[in-house]
Amino acid sequence: MRILVTGSAGFIGFHLARSLLQQGHEVFGVDAMVPYYDVRLKERRHALLAQSPGFRCATLNIANLEALRGAFVAARPEIVIHLAAQAGVRYALECPEVYVESNMVGTFNVLELVRQNPVRHLLLASTSSAYGANEAMPFRETDPAVTPLTIYSASKIAGEMMAHSYAHLWNLPITTFRFFSVYGPWGRPDMALFKFTDNIIRGQPIDIYNNGDMLRDFTYVADLVEAIIRLTGTVPVRGAPVCAADSLSPVAPYRLVNIGSGAPVRLMDFIAEIERCVGRPMIPNFMPMQPGDVPATFASTDLLHALTGFVPVTPVAAGVAAFVAWFRDYYRV
Repeated sequence: MRILVTGSAGFIGFHLARSLLQQGHEVFGVDAMVPYYDVRLKERRHALLAQSPGFRCATLNIANLEALRGAFVAARPEIVIHLAAQAGVRYALECPEVYVESNMVGTFNVLELVRQNPVRHLLLASTSSAYGANEAMPFRETDPAVTPLTIYSASKIAGEMMAHSYAHLWNLPITTFRFFSVYGPWGRPDMALFKFTDNIIRGQPIDIYNNGDMLRDFTYVADLVEAIIRLTGTVPVRGAPVCAADSLSPVAPYRLVNIGSGAPVRLMDFIAEIERCVGRPMIPNFMPMQPGDVPATFASTDLLHALTGFVPVTPVAAGVAAFVAWFRDYYRV
C-alpha cells in the first residue's frame, strides 16, 4: 500500500515509517527538518529509512500548500498518516506562533489536499494535552476537551475540530488519535527521558517539576506504532459504532482514539528506572509546576482495545532500558 507519512524524520514518524517499510508498504515521507532540536538526529533517522527501496521523501514545510501538493502528486497515497507538528508543551510558552503555523495551517493543508485527493483513510496525531484541566480519570475520548492550558494543546484541538468538519462535509474517513507521553529509542532531546538520561550520565542536576508529584501514562514507541498500524485498517463508518465507549461522530465518519498504556507511573519511579539503567543516582533540582502542565495523565484504553484488540504492554523498566542502551550507543557514552 502507498502511505504518506508527514513528520517522517521525527521521533514517532521514523519508527512508524520503519515498521511500515518492514511490512512491505511504500512510504513517502515529508519533513521540514526544522532546527527545533539537533537536525543531525533527524537526518540520521531519514538516512536509515532511505536504506529501504520502498522509501521516498521530500523536505518541505506542511504550511506551504503548493509544496505539500507536490508531495501528494508524487506519493499518490492510499493512506495518509499526519504526524508532523510543532511539539513541546513548554516551548509553546516561548514561540506560540509556530504552533499556529504548523499545527493549524499545516493540518488544514493536509485536510484540503485529502479532500482534493481522496484516500482510504486519513489518520491524524493529537495529544493527551487536549484534555487540559479535566480531572476525571481515566481520560475518555467522549469527555469534553474545552479547557486547553497551552497554545500547543489548543492548536491540536483546533486540528481535531477541523478534521471533524472535513469528515462531515466531504465524507472523508478520519481517525484522530491522542498520544500519551511517548518514549523510547531515537527520542527527542527536549523530552524528559532524554534530558534525565543525559544529565544523570554526566553527573548534572535534573529539573523535576511539581517536586516530583506527577503521574504520567507512559507509552513505549513500539506499542504506539503497533496501535497506529492496526488503526489504519479500522476505517470509521458513520452510524456504525463498535462499542458503548466509541467516540464515533453521529454526523461524520470521524473517530477519536486514545493511545496510551492505561497504567500511569509515578514520575519518581520513572526516574528510578533511569538511575538503575544508568548505574548512578540523580542529582535532583525540585521545582514548582510549570505553567500549562498537569499533575497527571491517564488514558482509557477501552476504545483502542475494542477497535484493534491491542493495548500497549511494554513495561517502563524495559522501555527505559531500551532507551538508555540506544542513548549510550548513539552518543558513545
